[in-house]
Amino acid sequence: MEAVKKIAVLGAGSWGTALAMVLADNGHEVRLWGHKEAQIKEINEFHTNIKYLQNIKLSNMIIGYTSMKEAVNQVDAVVLAVPTKAMREVCQQVREYLSTPTLFVHVSKGIEPDTHLRVSELIEEELPESIREAVVVLSGPSHAEEVSLRQPTTVTAASLNAEAAEKVQDLFINQHFRVYTNTDVVGVEIGGSLKNIIALAAGITDGLGYGDNAKAALITRGLAEIARLGSCLGANPLTFLGLTGMGDLIVTCTSVHSRNWRAGNMLGKGMKLEEVLENMGMVVEGVRTTKAAYQLSKKLQVKMPLTSALYHVLFDDVNPKDAVDELMNRSKTTELDDLSKLLGERIR
Repeated sequence: MEAVKKIAVLGAGSWGTALAMVLADNGHEVRLWGHKEAQIKEINEFHTNIKYLQNIKLSNMIIGYTSMKEAVNQVDAVVLAVPTKAMREVCQQVREYLSTPTLFVHVSKGIEPDTHLRVSELIEEELPESIREAVVVLSGPSHAEEVSLRQPTTVTAASLNAEAAEKVQDLFINQHFRVYTNTDVVGVEIGGSLKNIIALAAGITDGLGYGDNAKAALITRGLAEIARLGSCLGANPLTFLGLTGMGDLIVTCTSVHSRNWRAGNMLGKGMKLEEVLENMGMVVEGVRTTKAAYQLSKKLQVKMPLTSALYHVLFDDVNPKDAVDELMNRSKTTELDDLSKLLGERIR
């Protein structure tokens, strides 16, 4: 049994709250930080977080904080569960109050536009080595709604520091929440980030009224696109066949729990991006990641037709149906050349 730890979970949205529940189930003392006074008061007084997880009762082991200083004081680990666009700001706050090496776990899925940094790279840029024991990414096919109901879920803890990944595995693993380890941080982060792009596109095809054939093609070719860019960045191609690749891609492209799928579905039904984001009321990571991946594909000269088509729908006001038609009418090609090349290079 893992010894009781003090853990700060920064970000009181659906995913941060669900992970706080997993940690509390494992007997740890959990400090759930958020910047909204009313939300934190609800967590402490009523042990609920209704906006994000309806009909869910939280453990008394989860204490809400609005003070960053109090939340991270003498903790054993910090779980960063904020959207990628807020990651820098939150890390800048954290570094003011930590002076000893601390284990950092991030659970966000995205790439920063313009810099093209993965989340772990962004964290390492903002947090000095003196307060970083290690940075571990926890990722996989895991809807917060199902985790909060203690339904079976499997994820991966990835870090270049294998011992740190095992520590995170020990913190989170239980009979409902199984955790594997991996050292391919690039592959895990790229798979988790780019699947949101394909989920947006899947939502669009559903919104347009297309069937299972279209979605199967989209998921399959989307995986090829993810592997193409990820391998160019140094990832192991086989990672994309695992939980943080194919696993996360399937769940995000096919579930109504997926906010990226829901956003895409609205786009497919004719809503404009601004309307969709206002209607969602939550961060849709795939929108920002589409811009970053499109920029990165141009920089590295990696072919990503699905990402390119979605970029033009989101930011150039291209009609979704026209984008699909253009994809279907591209020049003919073979299916397995890319995969053979990637695996061949890996084997050599």
